[in-house]
Amino acid sequence: MATLTSESGSGVGVLDKTSLLLGVLADGPASLRTLSEVTGLSRATVHRLALALENIRLLTRDAQGRFLIGPRIGELAEEAGRDRLARSAGHVLAELRLRTGASARLYRRHGGLRVCVAAAEGPGTGRRIRSAEGVALPMKAGAGAQALLAWEDPQEIARSIRGAAFGMVTLAKVRRQGWAQSLGTGELGFGAAAVPVRGPAGQVVAALVLDGPVTLMSRAPGRQYGGLLIDAAAGLDTGPA
Repeated sequence: MATLTSESGSGVGVLDKTSLLLGVLADGPASLRTLSEVTGLSRATVHRLALALENIRLLTRDAQGRFLIGPRIGELAEEAGRDRLARSAGHVLAELRLRTGASARLYRRHGGLRVCVAAAEGPGTGRRIRSAEGVALPMKAGAGAQALLAWEDPQEIARSIRGAAFGMVTLAKVRRQGWAQSLGTGELGFGAAAVPVRGPAGQVVAALVLDGPVTLMSRAPGRQYGGLLIDAAAGLDTGPA
């Protein structure tokens, strides 16, 4: 397996090694062995750094004991993203929840992660920690990731879809339709629809997502809710903070 190298190091060894670890984990959970193999760092070094990062909540672990991006990174990104768009999203998300009974969320992209910066949980969906405000998820699956990536330049798309659950064909379809959808990606029995949120210059700055049980969302959530989401996204304030 090829190892990663830091192209523009900080000059501070521990920071560069930490950056390598976070770069691997941006693609999803990884074991100690995988982290060592991909970064080229010794297992002892990876273990020492990972435990230290876990102590300050920059890393956490899943049920299999693999390391993954911790909640603190999402919280920091959320604070950085508290602009006019995030502040204006509350009433739009609440209206979507009221009209559909599903959960409505706003995601921003931060490199290889998408961070939930605002959410309105549907009354019938329960509190889903995996998608709560501040949580950072890899850009490798889900309707929200598709909506955030579909309008990127071709080189960025090609780089970002490596190892993803969707490919070029799916993203081309998203661009034609104006909406994305997924079934059972984040959680079995759940479906999601998503649309891009565009800034003043037309660039994609966020993704507006509606998700809930398939019994509520149907097996074609994008077809059912895409138009509603497009209208809602147009009502968001994307002007400068």
